[in-house]
Amino acid sequence: MSKGIKNTQYQFPGQVDFYRGKVRDVYIFERTIAVVATDRISAFDVVLPKPIPYKGQVLNQIAYHFLSSTASIVPNWVTVCPDPNVTIGKKCVPFKVEMVIRGYLAGHAWREYREGKRSLCGISLPEGLKENDPLPEPIITPTTKADQGHDEDISREAILAQGIVDESDYAQLEKYTRALFERGSEMARDKGLILVDTKYEFGKYGDEILLIDEIHTPDSSRYFYKEGYAQRQEQGLPQKQLSKEFVRQWLIENGFQGKEGQSIPEMSPEIIENISNRYIELYEHITGKTFVPANGSDIASRIQKAILENI
Repeated sequence: MSKGIKNTQYQFPGQVDFYRGKVRDVYIFERTIAVVATDRISAFDVVLPKPIPYKGQVLNQIAYHFLSSTASIVPNWVTVCPDPNVTIGKKCVPFKVEMVIRGYLAGHAWREYREGKRSLCGISLPEGLKENDPLPEPIITPTTKADQGHDEDISREAILAQGIVDESDYAQLEKYTRALFERGSEMARDKGLILVDTKYEFGKYGDEILLIDEIHTPDSSRYFYKEGYAQRQEQGLPQKQLSKEFVRQWLIENGFQGKEGQSIPEMSPEIIENISNRYIELYEHITGKTFVPANGSDIASRIQKAILENI
C-alpha cells in the first residue's frame, strides 16, 4: 500500500501564490489554480497526524465524477484532471458564503431543532419532526465562509443586507444550488443512497458564476442508505450513513473530540489501512466504479509532472 501524501511543496514557473488547506494544497497562477488532494484527514477541525493512503485520490475522483456529471446544468471551474490527485481549473473569486442545502433534519439542523429552535437561517421549520425525518422540501441554509474560526449560519436577508452577495447573483446561487441538489439526489438514488445534505461553493470568473471546490464527496455531504431507511425511522433507530462519520466515531471512542487538553489517539498501521479501505468502499459505492489505485512508487514526481504539463 502507498504511504500516502501528507504535504507537497513545489515551485512552478508562473506560480504567484500557494495555499495549504486542511486537505488540499493549492498552487495559484495568474488565471489558473492547480489543486492537489493530499491524503491528510481532518476531524473536529483538527488535521490528524498521519495521512490515509488513497484518500486524496478518492476525494479528487469523486469530485471530478460529480463535477463532470453536473456540468451541463451548472458550469464549473474544472479544465482538466491530469492525475488521480490533481485537478486544474479556472482561478475564481469565491463568494464569501457556502450554500448548504438540506433535504432531511440531520446533523447541525437537528441539533438546533432539538434545542427548541424552529427557525434556521430565517426559514421556519414545522413542529413534530424527528431526527433524520425528511423536510417538507429542501431548504437552503447558508453559512458565512470564515477566513478564521468556524463558519456561522446566516439568512438570505442578512447576506443581502450586508452586501456579502448582491441580489441578482444570490438568486443565481440559489437556482444553481437547487439544481445541483436535485441532480445529486437522483444520482444517489440510482446507487441506493439518499443525499441528506451537502454544501456548494461558487465563485466568479470574470462575470460568470462558476461552481468551485468539490461536490457530493463524503467529506462535504451526508448520505443515508435507502434500504431500511423507513423502518429505522419508524423504530427510532440511527440511520446507516455513508460518510466519514466512522472516523469521528473512532476518535470519540478513543477519547478525542478536538477539545482542549485532549490528545489525538495513536493511529496504528491497522487503523490507517482500515480507514483507507473504507474510503475506497465509499468511492465504489457512490460512483459505481471500480477503484484503481494510482502508482505510488514516486508520488511527488508524478504529481509535479502532471501539473507542469498542464499549467
